[in-house]
Order: sequence, then C-alpha cells, then structure tokens
Amino acid sequence: MSYLKQTDPEIYDAIFKEANRQDTKLELIASENFVSEAVLEAAGGVMTNKYAEGYPAKRYYGGCEFVDVAEDLARDRAKQLFGCEHVNVQSHSGSQANMGVYFTALKPGDKVMGLDLACGGHLTHGHPINFSGFLYDFTGYTVDKETEVIDYDKLLETARKVQPKMIVAGASAYPRFWDFEAIRKACDAVGAYMMVDIAHIAGMVAAGEHPSPIPFADFVTTTTHKTLRGPRGGMIMCKEQYAADLDRMVMPGIQGGPLMHVIAAKAVAFKEALTDEFKVYQKRVVANAAALAASLMEKGHRLVSGGTDTHLMLMNFIDIPKVSGKKVEKALDKAGITANKNTVPFDPEKPFVTSGVRIGTPAITTRGMNVEDMPVIADFIDRAIQNRRKDEVLEGIAGEVAEFCRKFPLYPERTKG
Repeated sequence: MSYLKQTDPEIYDAIFKEANRQDTKLELIASENFVSEAVLEAAGGVMTNKYAEGYPAKRYYGGCEFVDVAEDLARDRAKQLFGCEHVNVQSHSGSQANMGVYFTALKPGDKVMGLDLACGGHLTHGHPINFSGFLYDFTGYTVDKETEVIDYDKLLETARKVQPKMIVAGASAYPRFWDFEAIRKACDAVGAYMMVDIAHIAGMVAAGEHPSPIPFADFVTTTTHKTLRGPRGGMIMCKEQYAADLDRMVMPGIQGGPLMHVIAAKAVAFKEALTDEFKVYQKRVVANAAALAASLMEKGHRLVSGGTDTHLMLMNFIDIPKVSGKKVEKALDKAGITANKNTVPFDPEKPFVTSGVRIGTPAITTRGMNVEDMPVIADFIDRAIQNRRKDEVLEGIAGEVAEFCRKFPLYPERTKG
C-alpha cells in the first residue's frame, strides 16, 4: 500500500476508507464475503501482467509456463472440490459463465425456462432487459403463492407445454434447497439440457451442506466469490461430452485473454475450500442463517417461505403500508448494516423499490460471528426498521454496531492508515 499511497493518494484514501467501512459495519449482503489475505495477495500479484489467450499448453502467447501451472492447479482443485468431469475457470464473472453455457448449447430464439426474477431468479436467467432475454425465448417458472417454494410438479407441467431446449435452475434470492433430481426429471421429459447456476450456494455444495447438482446437470455455473469465498470471477463445470465445445466458446468465442491473477487467486480459494476448516465454516454459515431467521421471526418479521435452508433469507414487507425494501435498505445503512433491497414473490413494487430486503450470513460468519450473536444482530435490524425515520436513533445504532464489530476485527493491517 505504500507505493499506492505515494503514487495515487486519492485512490489510496478510497481503498483505506473502504477497508474501514467493511471493518465497522455489519456486512449482510448475501452475495458478499471477505477473502483471505492469501487470496488478496494472489489477486494483486504479478500474474496480472501476463497475456495467456488459450489454455494450458495451448496458448497463443509465449512465456506462459508459470501461468499454466496456476490454471492447471485451479482446474484440478475445482474438479476435486465439486467432483465434476470438466471445468473451465476462465470466465470473468458469473454472467459470462452463464453466457458461455448458453452460447455452447443454444441458438438465438431457442426456448428456455428459468426461475422468474421476482421469485428469486437472476437477470441472466431470462430477464427481458438482459442479454439472456434479448437472445432467447425464456419462460419463467415461479414459486407457489401460499408456500413461496418452487412447485416442481407445476414446473414439469410448464415444461411439457413450453418444450424448452434448456431448463435453468438456480437463483440469487431463493432461501430453500433445490430438488435437482426433479429438475432433471423435467428436462428428460422434454429432451432439454439442464443447467444449474450455483453462484450463491457453491460453498455449501462444496462442503456438503446443500445437495449437489453435479450428478444431474449437463452444465453447472458459479461465481467464485459469495459462499465460495474466493476472488470475483466465474467458472463453468460440465459433462466431458461438452468440454471441447464449451472451451472453444469461452475462448475465443466470447473472451480473449484470461485474468491470470484472478485465476491464481481462484486456485488459492479452491485449496482453502478443500480443508476441514472450510466445511466447518459452511456449517456455521447455515446455522447462523437459521438462527438469524428465527430471531427476526420472533420479533414479528415476515420471511419469504417462512425461513431458510441456506445462507440467506428475504424479509417481506408487502403487507406493511408505506414500507419498501428501498426505505429499509437506507435505514439499515444509516444504522451501520449493509443489506440490499430485493423483490419478493409476486412483488407489486418496481425492482428499484421492491417490497423486500435480502439478508445473508457468509460475511459475518467469516468474521467469526456465531449463533449466539444472531439475536444481537436481529435486534439491530429490528430497531433500525422500527426507527427508520429517526436519523438520531439510527446513528446511535450505528455506534453500537461499530462497537460490536470491534470484537471481530477484519484486515487489521489494512485499517491502521
């Protein structure tokens, strides 16, 4: 950091303040986490200097002998971690990983099914403002209005009517386990590819805390951050029969040079994820989410589907007049709690307003918070919502949150100035 402080003090100041923001606030965004110092070191290392278009031992550039080692380690560790037949670690993001699969298996205009965004899906699962909605004819499936859980019999019925070429499973805001066998049954009934986006649940899948889609799916995509606790990036796993076509589509089909510093950091994160400590961590993530959900419901808050099986939960404010996800997100931020507004099933509000807030436990669990800390956090959240119009009260809660966070220091060497 000393080089940066001398060369660009403005950026140094922004990074320093960001480190302190992370250290003094409760990070409850379900898609965020804190990587290890080893991952940070790899991501900021000299491999950022190297162009390496192609794949190990098949590059378009010379001088790739050491970045080949890093990519081979990343691929081998990912295969060991997830038990998959083939993996491509070059995708720059989860969205590009999904694009890689679509471009490999589909043609523009093909029919596809994916979970509706308002019911927990993702933009790249067919939303009309996204490339997936531009290029393909998506039909959204939904959750049951009463249980707010996916009705797999109805999904099968819809698939028989639509006759899609692919069914996409996975979500960005669905708090329950997925039944991948049921999705496979629907795919087989109509001759469709099965793709599963495990970006949110990848860490739990790797640790055995969520059922794995690998035995059932043709393609599995993920980000490498979130619960997997690695650098920001994407990854694609698939059956061996699709490997050559997939690799050609990722590069040169939709990408050029891979980010070798990020791939090196992915390899580090995968090694960490192969440890017993990581399995214990994932158990704590799930236990913390269940405890936080129970504490919030005890205080009278409504959660989508009545709780969670995973790392996240959705607070639902549909029935509360003049309360929106946008207003609650702002109040929580003033109280030192970072969360994000989110649509809930059958949400009457626009996506920039929403009737819900998404909350997750991966980041606070990384910091060392445990089940006994969840009622304290629930109390912070509840008081912030109850006092959402009272800035002085919210500032007081923010002070309490900062004091609470001091018991769980984050990157202490990076917050000293």
